[in-house]
Amino acid sequence: QVQLVESGGGLVQPGGSLRLSCAASGSSFSIRTMRWYRQAPGKQRELVAMHNSGGSDYYADSVSGRFTISKDNAKNTVYLQMNSLNPEDTAVYYCNLILQVLTLQYEYWGQGTQVTVSS
Repeated sequence: QVQLVESGGGLVQPGGSLRLSCAASGSSFSIRTMRWYRQAPGKQRELVAMHNSGGSDYYADSVSGRFTISKDNAKNTVYLQMNSLNPEDTAVYYCNLILQVLTLQYEYWGQGTQVTVSS
């Protein structure tokens, strides 16, 4: 059984930075696809960033040039580096991973971490 644990959220001033982490543990797997979503109060969950193994990265227009998705294979951890944050980035952020275990793929969600951008 795989578990995802998110961390790194918090309160930051406009213009500041945060790095979100999503650590996967529990089984032997490889990360095939990694995504970060966010959901602001009263809004639908939106895809913020995505990386496919062997493919190019995707970033929502609202975060392109400010956010970077990456991973550390040795730590089985996925990151979202967020720079130049503004109040519109306030939301709960969720990691979403497609993991390959032997010949099968499974989808997992993190528990969410709150990011609040405010002065």
